[in-house]
Amino acid sequence: MKVLPGMAVSSSALTSQKLWLDLIANNISNMSTTRTETGGPYRKKMPIFAERLREAMGEDFKGYGVKVEGIVEDNSPPRMVYNPEHPDADDEGYVAMPNISIVNEMVDMITATRAYEANVTVLNASKSMALKALEIGRG
Repeated sequence: MKVLPGMAVSSSALTSQKLWLDLIANNISNMSTTRTETGGPYRKKMPIFAERLREAMGEDFKGYGVKVEGIVEDNSPPRMVYNPEHPDADDEGYVAMPNISIVNEMVDMITATRAYEANVTVLNASKSMALKALEIGRG
């Protein structure tokens, strides 16, 4: 029984989901940021997940977790909001706001939280099986 690779898979997923939750929190906190260092409004950031591979040994399972392959910015156009008093308003009184929907961010947050919880459950089950196997060896 290979318990440690199962724990490695769960721990890599926990790390990835935590990063996703951090990005969601960052997106929500910057929903009103109209000016960034690179110019223009803040752009939503999203993680790209990929399978972490190891060398195949015969018919063995090839995957052993997940990794974050990169973080990409949303390329959708900004929301144009009429607010002529805003310091970043254009000549017509429109302000380019980040195209971030709180509803979509909350759905992503629930998804990431559920995935995190599922992997904690798997990690705890693996730990419990390893402890039970040690108890069998003592008896």
